[in-house]
Amino acid sequence: MIKNLLKAALLSTMLFATAAQAKETVVWWDFLGGGDGVRMKQLIADFNKENADKIEIQPTTLEWGVPFYTKVQTSAAVGQGPDMMTYHLSRLPLGVTTGALSEITTADLASVGLKAADYGDANFKAGQVAGKQYAVPFDIHSVVLYYNKDMLKKAGLLGDDGLPKGLDGADNFHAALAKLKAGGAQYGVSIHSAAGDSMWRIFYSLFGQEDGTFLKDGKFLDGDNLDKAVKATAVIQSWVKDGLAPASTEYPASIALFTGGKAAMHINGVWEVPTMTDLKAKGQLFDWGAVQLPTFFAHPATWADSHSFAIPNNVGKPMTAEKKKAVLEVIAWMNKHSTFWATAGHLPAYNAARNNDEFKKMQPNATYSKLADTAVFDPSSVLAGVASPIYDAAGNYLMPAINGEMEAKAAMEGMRDNLQGQVK
Repeated sequence: MIKNLLKAALLSTMLFATAAQAKETVVWWDFLGGGDGVRMKQLIADFNKENADKIEIQPTTLEWGVPFYTKVQTSAAVGQGPDMMTYHLSRLPLGVTTGALSEITTADLASVGLKAADYGDANFKAGQVAGKQYAVPFDIHSVVLYYNKDMLKKAGLLGDDGLPKGLDGADNFHAALAKLKAGGAQYGVSIHSAAGDSMWRIFYSLFGQEDGTFLKDGKFLDGDNLDKAVKATAVIQSWVKDGLAPASTEYPASIALFTGGKAAMHINGVWEVPTMTDLKAKGQLFDWGAVQLPTFFAHPATWADSHSFAIPNNVGKPMTAEKKKAVLEVIAWMNKHSTFWATAGHLPAYNAARNNDEFKKMQPNATYSKLADTAVFDPSSVLAGVASPIYDAAGNYLMPAINGEMEAKAAMEGMRDNLQGQVK
C-alpha cells in the first residue's frame, strides 16, 4: 500500500514537472512607445491570458531607431537576442546582411495557418530579401492628409460626403492651399519641414506617383528618375515658397498649427490619429477627417513602411522546434487579432483583419485604407529605411531644398551623389 502510494506520488510529481516544462516562454523585444506601446501591451496581455497553459510572452520595450537595431545585431551575434521582435520592413536588408535575422519559410507560416495570400502583395514582398522571407508584416503605416472640415467647407473644398474635393493634381492642390489661406487660414497645410524623415515620406509618395525608381541595380536616381525627383521636390518646395506651408517647422509645432486651427490641413503619419481622436473626444478639436494623399501626378501612391515580426539568428543558440512553434503561434495570433491594432491609426497587414465589419466601421481608418493597395515601400537596401543613410541624406539635401535653401535640382544631385558614394 505504502509502496503504491509512493509510486503514485512520484508519478504525479513527474507529470506535473512535464506539464510545467511544456509551457514555452517567448522572449519578446519591441520599440513601441506612446499609443502603439499601450495597445501592444494590451495585445500581449490578451495573448498571455488566452494561452496561459502553453505559451507566455515575456516582453521588453527598447529605444526606437538606431539603438534598437544596433542592440539586435550585437545581441544576435553572441546568441543573446530575444526569441522574436518587432522590426521595420524597411530595415530588413541591413538585418539580413549582418546575419541578424532567421529565414521564415513557407512551411513555417503554413504550420500556423498563414500564407502570402493573406497579405497585400507589395506588403508581403517587402518582408523578403533575395527572394527569402525574413519577416511577417503586422501593419501598414503611411502618411495621410488630415483636414479641418469646417475650413474646407467654407472654401468650397468639401463634398456632401464630408470628404475633400478638388485636391487632385499638383496645380489644383496648390490652388486649393491658396484658397484656404485667402479664406483665413495662416497656412493651407502644415508639414514637419524641419526634418528629413517627414520630408522623405511626402517626397517619396509624390515620386512614387510618377513611377519613379529611387534605386535600381545599385544606382541611385539613375536616368530620368533624377528629373522625377526634382519635380516631386519642387512641388513641396512651392508650398513653402508661396507661404502656403510653414518653413523649418518642428514636429510638435506642425501638429499644433493644425489642431490650433491655423492650418486647414496637415500631412503626417497615421500614428497621429489617436491624438486627433482623443482631442475631439475631450471637446478640444473641430470636426476633422483623414484621407489618402491626393493624386498629384499619374496615379495614387503613398510612402509606406510596416511594423513586422522577425526572428533573430542567435549565433550558437539554435532555436528548438518547440520554441519556434511557440514563436510562430504568437505571430499568427497577433496578425489574426490585429483589428484592435488599427485603433492606433495603422492598417492591419493581415487582409482578414482589414476587411471585417469591425474595421469597416473604424474611422477615419476605413476611409484611407485603400492606400494599402497603392503603397510604395522604401528601396530594398542596407542604406534605406528607418534611421538610415537615406533619411540622413534627406535631412542634408531634401529638407534644405523644401525650405528654399537649395535649388531642387542641386539638392537631388547632391542626395544622389552622397548615397552613391556609400554603395559598396
